[in-house]
Amino acid sequence: MTSANQRLRKSPLVLAVAAAAMTASSLSYAQSTSDLEARLAELEQRIVAAEQRAAAAEKRADRAEQEMAQESAGVEQQDIESRLAKVERQASGEEGFSFNVYARSGLLIGEDGRSSEGGPYVTPAGSQGGAVGRLGNEPDTYAEAVFNYKMRFDNGAKAKYTTMIADGVNTSNDWTSGESNLNVRQVYTEFSDLPSFTGAFEDAKIWAGKRFDRDNFDIHWLDSDFVFLAGTGGGIYDMQLADNWKSNLSVYGRSYTDFPVDSMNPAAEETDSTDSLILTSNNYFGNFQWMVSGINATDNDERQTAGSLDAADNGVHTMLAYHGDDFFGLNDGNFKAAVIHGQGLGAATKTIGSNGNLTEDATATRIGLYGTTYMAPKWRVAPAILAETSEDRYVQGDQYDWATFNVRLANELTENFEMQYEGSYQWMDISPEGYGGNNAVEGDYTKLTIAPTFKPQVGGFWQRPEIRVFASWSDWDEELNDYSAGDSFGKPGFTGDDWSFGVQTEVWF
Repeated sequence: MTSANQRLRKSPLVLAVAAAAMTASSLSYAQSTSDLEARLAELEQRIVAAEQRAAAAEKRADRAEQEMAQESAGVEQQDIESRLAKVERQASGEEGFSFNVYARSGLLIGEDGRSSEGGPYVTPAGSQGGAVGRLGNEPDTYAEAVFNYKMRFDNGAKAKYTTMIADGVNTSNDWTSGESNLNVRQVYTEFSDLPSFTGAFEDAKIWAGKRFDRDNFDIHWLDSDFVFLAGTGGGIYDMQLADNWKSNLSVYGRSYTDFPVDSMNPAAEETDSTDSLILTSNNYFGNFQWMVSGINATDNDERQTAGSLDAADNGVHTMLAYHGDDFFGLNDGNFKAAVIHGQGLGAATKTIGSNGNLTEDATATRIGLYGTTYMAPKWRVAPAILAETSEDRYVQGDQYDWATFNVRLANELTENFEMQYEGSYQWMDISPEGYGGNNAVEGDYTKLTIAPTFKPQVGGFWQRPEIRVFASWSDWDEELNDYSAGDSFGKPGFTGDDWSFGVQTEVWF
């Protein structure tokens, strides 16, 4: 049996069959292994691709996160920069609230120990603007408070809103409501840097409301403006019409209310009222200024002035001025000079368009001049001249002529103390021809003042605040006491050769 099996296994047929079977089995195994390896390779490729996609997604996520962080940081930075810029604008006064003040207050006591008459307009010429030196000559308390709010917009445009409140009293009491003249003197808005303004208007400013004209200027030592243009209206400043020509244009309204029809009889029951309109062109050519105004007051001529003359219903006013940047070419400092002429309603040379009682024949010419300089390292000097001649103001043939010469001196002795001195002289020749019950007078007025002055810091005539004590001597011709029963001159204890003493503070910022 065994040998048969052995013979069978050794049979060529059997051997062939076995070999075939083994070959088939090997081929099947090889095919299976190849398929598995292919599948594994494919899986590996898919994993690698997935990892690449995941890495790319992670990079995109990182970039997105970085961009978001940068954007957030940029927004925060912009916000910080915006807030910083606003703080800087506020700190520089370009934006935000600001507060300005002018104030004076003090005692003026006569040699008899009583309150003394005084003021820059104390003389008979004062009713026509004839001021004298103010140092040691002011019995009042007067204050101006100016509230400003400035804005700057994203497009660069600027806006300013201003309100000014003022009050003045002569009493020395602390509670003065019975005598108060509290008044809102200015309320206006001004726009500047408007991006849509181009050409001649690129730097122009427009405004509307109730205000003092921006370019008014004065002789501080006399408390007198060269010109004072004010009222309610609107205008435009700083039009650049040529390389050396800037121009302002404005219209102001003022009211003439409750004037007696018969000006010779102030108690007359019948009254008139009207309004005046003042159209002004103010032009600058380098240091020169030329100002021209036309005034119209409809129906004002229906009132009869004293002497049965018609009140003016129109007028013209013009001024030629020079603003010097040295002391008359002689020294460092500054000076201003002006010649002014007016007719009709323009004969109110200082307060343009303010006087409705002027006749149509009224004429007036005024000159003003002042300068400031150091004549030695510790000595300052400020001379001033103001004079006017006018006729036919209120009645036919009236004449008001006056001239003031004033000089203010200061000697700086320490950082906080200086001696101030002032001499003032006024000549006047006034012929009112019975207007207002006043009499014709001619004469002189003289005032001398010495004022020890304390300051936080001396230096220049414009440095404030300051506290002064003073003594003033004033004298005038006896004839001037007869001008009017209603003015200061001629009152008991105030008839000439008068001493007064006092203390005063003056503040501005």
